[in-house]
Amino acid sequence: MKYLLLSYTPAAAWDAATADTPSEEALAAFAAYQEFERELVETGEFVASEGLGHPVVATTVRRAPEGVVATDGPFAELKEVLASFAVIDVAGRERAVEIASRIVGVLGEPIEIRPIMGEDFAA
Repeated sequence: MKYLLLSYTPAAAWDAATADTPSEEALAAFAAYQEFERELVETGEFVASEGLGHPVVATTVRRAPEGVVATDGPFAELKEVLASFAVIDVAGRERAVEIASRIVGVLGEPIEIRPIMGEDFAA
């Protein structure tokens, strides 16, 4: 079963983490995450992972009375922002929680786990 792991970070921390010179702590956390990602590749559970651009460079497309419109920025002002995502393919929810728990242990930020609907999706 595939799961989407969504990583959130406080907006203020995002600005600090994306500065021209990342902190030693941020670099160490990223290195630890990369090592864990290699473990998931070896077990065949890793599908994909990407960091996302800062919300200020986002575009939101929505339906409005005048039609479909695109606006700069995120849909709403948030205290936490979606910072990255990963897709894993594991035996079930329990394993997805184990993996997300390890990521939270390394990065310190919350992870939302969402099943990806497909042939093996069971409600």
